[in-house]
Amino acid sequence: MSEDQNERPTMDMDTAFLKSKRGILKVAEMVTLLVAFVCFAAASTPKYIAATMLEFLITLLLVLLYVLKLNKKLTFFFWPLIDVFNSMFAVVYFITLSLMALTTYTVTGTLVGGIVGLMSAGLLCVDSYMLFKNITFNKRRSEPRIKTTNESIS
Repeated sequence: MSEDQNERPTMDMDTAFLKSKRGILKVAEMVTLLVAFVCFAAASTPKYIAATMLEFLITLLLVLLYVLKLNKKLTFFFWPLIDVFNSMFAVVYFITLSLMALTTYTVTGTLVGGIVGLMSAGLLCVDSYMLFKNITFNKRRSEPRIKTTNESIS
């Protein structure tokens, strides 16, 4: 058999993303969302369960997108901007959801889930700020300064 038949297609993985600031932040978001989900599930509040699980899955899919380098292959979307919009929407949504959970709690699980949901909103806010800061919209790239002959004489 030839070498071409024995080769298997490999998938590139960016494990350095998980060690970066953004990767650690995304994993921290997933952990707090999972804790909030467990708290809401223990308190049997279905409307909060669905929201936290949905955002957990969206964050998990974005992490997989970056780790498997699919953002480089699927170039028809500008993934950092989609990530910023997701984070900004989730911040507003989780602040509202957590405040509703905190004001109407009857079970301790709802109270803890609301507090952890506010922590998730804080992490999502930091994530959206870091991503938005890194995205440049029509900014000129700084050009290296070239010495002229008049500057080198003096």
